[in-house]
Amino acid sequence: MKNSSTAALFLALATTVFPALASAQTTPSAVTPSARCAFRANAPDQHVVVKGDTLWDISGTFLQHPWCWPKVWDMNREDIRNPHWIYPGQIVYFDRVAGRLRLGKPVGDGSGTPTVRLSPQVRSNELPADAIPSIPMGAIEPFLSKPLVIEETELNNAPRIVATQEGSVYISVGAKAYVRGNLKGATTFDVFHPGKPLKDPSTDQILGYEAVYLGTLRLVRASTSESEPHTFVVVNSKEEMGVGDRMVPQEPTPIVNYVPHPPEQPVVGQIMSVYGGVTQAGQNQIITINRGAKDGLDRGSVLELYRLGMMMKDTTDPEKAVMKLPDEQYGDLFIFRVFNHVSYGLIMEVRDTAQVGDIVRSPE
Repeated sequence: MKNSSTAALFLALATTVFPALASAQTTPSAVTPSARCAFRANAPDQHVVVKGDTLWDISGTFLQHPWCWPKVWDMNREDIRNPHWIYPGQIVYFDRVAGRLRLGKPVGDGSGTPTVRLSPQVRSNELPADAIPSIPMGAIEPFLSKPLVIEETELNNAPRIVATQEGSVYISVGAKAYVRGNLKGATTFDVFHPGKPLKDPSTDQILGYEAVYLGTLRLVRASTSESEPHTFVVVNSKEEMGVGDRMVPQEPTPIVNYVPHPPEQPVVGQIMSVYGGVTQAGQNQIITINRGAKDGLDRGSVLELYRLGMMMKDTTDPEKAVMKLPDEQYGDLFIFRVFNHVSYGLIMEVRDTAQVGDIVRSPE
């Protein structure tokens, strides 16, 4: 089994022994966009949208690569960030002449317009209950609103639990907690403590700490003097919490219905960890990578998963020259939450197990 240190060694060897290979490593495959965004040979003429569909599923029905969705709908960047909702009962038509997908209404609905180009409609800050999401929301909902990555200095000035009701070591739902720190007007807080460090597989640099979510507190009485703590009550408890644990204001669950799309700029990185503490991941599992907003990623970015080609000797060469086998692409990754230097992604399509140290990179 390949581990992260081996991956880092391969990258180092590729850089020092074969500069050309190292350059190729950071450049996506040289395939034209039109070729990469080809329609399936057996693509249907139309697809009736049903409850349970996702944008990824629908685009995969017609396209060889689901992330090509924006290209065949002529979407601009604003459309991608604020997708127009698609609902059950609508029909996606394959316009074979124009090489485009179009959204229409069922025949006989009285509109007189069987097909229409996807065009700006009413935008909303909330995803309607019956609208079609980008990906299966159930797989990622627990990861959307809770802090997952905490930078090393982020907790220094965070409010903290300083005492508990009746001096209990740990507190549970309904119990009181006493807190000191600047609340900045917030009244509901998530409680957590830093977990394992997230290390870059190539440099061993700590990019942050995976936060351990403990529960939620609600303010019941604000302090009236600096010597008096705030009084909170525990409204939700996932794990034991007590004195010293830190708090951050609770944030609303963000809308993650962005259309799948390649990053705006080339991105190359590695898998740092598999959620749950294991070293391998499969379909619909969540992984972290060592690239984030500072590297050009945003929600909805799609990356391809590659197994790093092995460095080995050519036994047919008298001088036993070292060579690097090609990286093998084996799956796709949908980025759904982004921090400065770390991102969380859902494995959408995979033909092999994803492992810590594997390469992720832009599809184009």
